[in-house]
Amino acid sequence: EREKCSLYLKMCVTVIQEDCTTDNGEDSHRISPSPVVHVRGLCEAVVEADLIDALEKFGPICYVMMMPFKRQALVEFSAVESADRCVSCGAKEPVYIAGQQAYFNYSTSKRITRPTNADNPNSGNKVLLLSIQNPLYPITTDVLYTVCNPIGSVLRIVIFKRNGIQAMVEFESVQCAQKAKAALNGADIYAGCCTLKIEYARPTRLNVIKNDNESWDYTKPYLVRRDRGKGRQRQAILGEHPSSYSENGYGPPCPLLPLPGNSRYKLTSVDVPDMVSYPLPQSSSSYSGHAPSSVAMVSGLHPSKMNCTRIFNLFCLYGNIEKVKFMKSVPGTALVEMGDEYAVDRAITHLNSIKVFGKRLNVCVSKQHAVIPSQVFELEDGSSSYKDFAMTRNNRFSSAGQASKNIIQPPSAVLHYYNVPPCISQDHLLRLCTEHDVPGFVKFKMFDAKPSSKTISGLLEFDNKTEAVEVLTVLNHYQIRIPNGSNPYTLKLCFSTSSHL
Repeated sequence: EREKCSLYLKMCVTVIQEDCTTDNGEDSHRISPSPVVHVRGLCEAVVEADLIDALEKFGPICYVMMMPFKRQALVEFSAVESADRCVSCGAKEPVYIAGQQAYFNYSTSKRITRPTNADNPNSGNKVLLLSIQNPLYPITTDVLYTVCNPIGSVLRIVIFKRNGIQAMVEFESVQCAQKAKAALNGADIYAGCCTLKIEYARPTRLNVIKNDNESWDYTKPYLVRRDRGKGRQRQAILGEHPSSYSENGYGPPCPLLPLPGNSRYKLTSVDVPDMVSYPLPQSSSSYSGHAPSSVAMVSGLHPSKMNCTRIFNLFCLYGNIEKVKFMKSVPGTALVEMGDEYAVDRAITHLNSIKVFGKRLNVCVSKQHAVIPSQVFELEDGSSSYKDFAMTRNNRFSSAGQASKNIIQPPSAVLHYYNVPPCISQDHLLRLCTEHDVPGFVKFKMFDAKPSSKTISGLLEFDNKTEAVEVLTVLNHYQIRIPNGSNPYTLKLCFSTSSHL
């Protein structure tokens, strides 16, 4: 885990340093030439293979690191001369990747940091590590097999959950693994979500003892498959998929992004269609790598600044909240019962390891299957250690229509505010931050509203992500009362898709 944290910090530093350069290459002379090139302005549908196709004309490529949510990538060439040709060409004439013009600059890094030593194709590693980002839908062995097997023969799959959802996929050969990494790295399993980030894994072989939704050995079909749970069906994030389920639990297939047209990344034109599709699995209680649970355990909570309501304000962005209970035996720790296990997955993916009030949260799946209001006590701020939110109108996933309006976003420095009365100004919102002892925003934008509109909305930009998280935790669902108004307005906040104003 220490090694993973160190790698993550190095990657973050690299990305921050790259963000300080311009898109048009004007600053390229300020950075010493490097075999690593920072690529910006990529389209959403780009995958690793697209970068290789477009840039290998400049020279052999050693490694590619995708940053799909930033629409950026790092490309490491085998020689500085190749990187120089890429940057120089991009500054003189447009270079297109997947049909969209991209921008290039030297990276401040001389080599892309690999997560393991198994990234060298010559090492004989045929196991890939898949990290599924923004997992709005269930990820099972059936799903991953259907995604990966058309590109290269899959032998074994193991799905596990630590910091989000990850899987290891063992292919028949190193060549198959290379093709799959190039074709799928950066792609969305479902349009707009379940984005794949792929690296070479450390193990060279997977050990599977059971064939089920979390693990499967395709060379041993006789392994016992665990029956699907018969328990209570929980509401999915967006309700049913737009294509209704059929009697066998699967609806018409959901499209993936097109695979690269280059035949290098396909088995044959007959074996692999231009568009891969597969059914959306029905909600299953055996989906989780643990015993399935809709309860998250949150530790690292500030003893005096966090309470049940503030936990609700933050976690409700990723699913309905049923109950919140602080644990008397473990200070700074709370159990959060959410609407279903997939909401817990999203909370882990986006909130684990973020800092709130100077303390780093640890979010994981709890062994408990429900929150029971026992041993209720008073928190440092005087509020109760237990609160039931099942009936609150502030839950945002109570119906399919309501849930479809939510954009699942990781924490960012920009907050989207809405449901605010038109009489509230920028100064009012700044004063609200001051009164509640939270950081003020540095930029403000109000969206144009219809003359007949009863509420307004806009964006608030803060100095950093941590400040935005703290403001949302404190002020989300704040009751704004106006003179002569019969009912208060509930201020609603969420993380914006914009990175800055």
